[in-house]
Amino acid sequence: MKEEIQNYLNLHKKLIQELESESPCTIIKVSEAITGSIKNKGTIYLCGNGGSAADAQHVAGELIGRFTKNRRALPAISLSTDTSVLTCIGNDFSFDDIFSRQIEALINEKDILWVFSTSGSSPNILKAAKAAKEKKAKLITFTGRKGSELEKISDICLSAGTAVTSLAQEIHQVAYHLICKLIEAPF
Repeated sequence: MKEEIQNYLNLHKKLIQELESESPCTIIKVSEAITGSIKNKGTIYLCGNGGSAADAQHVAGELIGRFTKNRRALPAISLSTDTSVLTCIGNDFSFDDIFSRQIEALINEKDILWVFSTSGSSPNILKAAKAAKEKKAKLITFTGRKGSELEKISDICLSAGTAVTSLAQEIHQVAYHLICKLIEAPF
């Protein structure tokens, strides 16, 4: 058991080192894009499946509530939180449409869609990303694997550099907490 723990922690350390060396510019770009959108009266829409849906909700909470300082509420909506809308779309259309249909109704060119997909290939996330691009919104993606289909259509992508879902989500959390901290500064 100790060996299993140590192996996992070693993988985590390696990914944190890669985040530290490869991703500061990406983190800054994401922060600047979000800050610019909010200052331009845009909204940050977020989505993901499973644990990534929880990450989307987490970020929306940090932006609307607070991260480290009291400041005005920042406009953010997690598209995975309205069970009536999700089940209506899933039932009347398909699960692949649960986010894209909401984007069709809500998003515009001042907005950002921030998606979380550790595989970078979830059909409903890809469909949402394409819908946002059609509406001329900026697309920010957090993926696990480098070179995914999702990364190829992104305006800004932070890839955790691993196919291990739990590790990718942990790297994403470090990165989005840094982003939340940077976003708060001008507000």
